[in-house]
Amino acid sequence: MSYAIIRNENYKMGQLSYIYRHNERKNTNYSNKDINKNSSIKNYSIKSINTSYQKAFNILKEKYNLKGQIKKVSNVMCELIITSDKDFFEKIGEEETRRYFETAYKFVANYQNLGEEFIVSAKVHMDESTPHMHLVYVPVVHTRDKNGNEINKIACSEYWKGKDSYKRLQDNFYAYITKAGFDLERGNTKENTHIPIETLKKVTNYENIKYEIENNEKTDKLDITKNELETQNLSLVVAQNKELVEYNKKLKLYLAKAFTAIQRVTTLQTENTNLRQENIKLKQENHSLKNYIQHTFEVVKNLFDFPIDRLKRLVDNFVKSLNK
Repeated sequence: MSYAIIRNENYKMGQLSYIYRHNERKNTNYSNKDINKNSSIKNYSIKSINTSYQKAFNILKEKYNLKGQIKKVSNVMCELIITSDKDFFEKIGEEETRRYFETAYKFVANYQNLGEEFIVSAKVHMDESTPHMHLVYVPVVHTRDKNGNEINKIACSEYWKGKDSYKRLQDNFYAYITKAGFDLERGNTKENTHIPIETLKKVTNYENIKYEIENNEKTDKLDITKNELETQNLSLVVAQNKELVEYNKKLKLYLAKAFTAIQRVTTLQTENTNLRQENIKLKQENHSLKNYIQHTFEVVKNLFDFPIDRLKRLVDNFVKSLNK
């Protein structure tokens, strides 16, 4: 059975250029070998963008007079990665696949009263083994200031308030997507046991962004465009680079733990296979011994004209006396 998969990631201002280049396919090379650049023409947007995520954020902030203090450590955008598994999409076909992502887009636009205007981009990737959508949005909450006036506020921590916030997201997404006619199961809230390791590495932004962080860290100054330089001063670029170095260290630590877990699973699988083979061999030997003993009883019976049942009892009693 296939699962309804939705995952959220939060990003700071300094990380937006990397996810923009990945999601909108602005890079020349990718470490993820699952990406078939010849098939990138099949990618499509549920909501397209004609500028960078950073500029889009500034435009939205000014246009809707978004409140909230924005610091270097503030999460200013979020990204939902929405997918299922390869078999599910192959089964429903291209037309229903597009309806799946369009339905998911509508769900996000209405979830917690976000508003479609605060969705920056919704890009569907069809150039990898498993179709998936990167939906980037500004976490805006509609609240009131201390004077009671209605305001729109950028507040990631308030948008994802509560320890069960992601569980509620998955519960609501599952209910919404199945009501739309898609035959899927509810994903596991505590573990990703229903998603193969390779699928997670290919689908989630965690693995896809690894290349951009490691390779652009040294060449970031060369990759910044003239338009970006017009809006950023040198001190901001330096601060962003320092932040990305720390992010890279943490990412490498998480990767090391993940690879250790993968190696452990592989070892356990090998041990399990060896035990199964050994069990089969023992069963074969046991069967052979039973046949040998049975033939021995028959030989004794024929040679000495001795009742076979009595012989078996004598042997059983002898074995019991040895065990005592």
